[in-house]
Amino acid sequence: MSDYHFHWAMALRDLPALLQGSLVTLQLTILSMVIGVAVSVPLAVMRWQGSGIWSAVAGGWVDIARNTPVLLQVYAVYFGLGAYGLNVSSYMATLLAISFNNIGYLIEVFRGGLASVPRYQYISGRALGMSATQAYAWIVWPQLLRIVFYSVMTQMVWAMLNTSLGLLIGLRELAGAAQQAQSVNYRTLETFTMAAVLYYLMAKLLILGAERLYTRLYGRR
Repeated sequence: MSDYHFHWAMALRDLPALLQGSLVTLQLTILSMVIGVAVSVPLAVMRWQGSGIWSAVAGGWVDIARNTPVLLQVYAVYFGLGAYGLNVSSYMATLLAISFNNIGYLIEVFRGGLASVPRYQYISGRALGMSATQAYAWIVWPQLLRIVFYSVMTQMVWAMLNTSLGLLIGLRELAGAAQQAQSVNYRTLETFTMAAVLYYLMAKLLILGAERLYTRLYGRR
């Protein structure tokens, strides 16, 4: 039988540092999603249309982002850019890598959403005199956003959890803050259990917030 005693007091003592790391985690999550959506939407349209060089670029991005480990993507940005004299901070490297990964997944999310909206609706809008932008804005996108809403929220939680990889390049997000704390207090189980609880709470808050927003916009599912 193990005689190990779990010391919550030790974990709670480091809670302020872990909460500070949690703020960095949330900041990275939000910024990476903003970048991901901004870049993936036009690439998804190009991939949906299936022609031109940008469609090939989108397809290549999806293949690389979805078929290589996120850890290697973080290393590729941090060490790869540094090898060419483009030194970036651990924060920026993590943000760029998570954004890159988000874009790869979100391209397919939005492309799938576009495929779910009957193409004749877009064509009908154009036939009524709408520009391509107006047809997308008034006909396609309102339907698309409802279709992909939960998939995008799921990707946000995935992005939040992937920010923990920043600790491997010295970033003090939540996992990095926990790593630093346990190197001082030597209570690995307590410290990382507290970090896991905080990750869980943040994920649940994101999901609950998404559900409330969906209900306000579209009513219950």
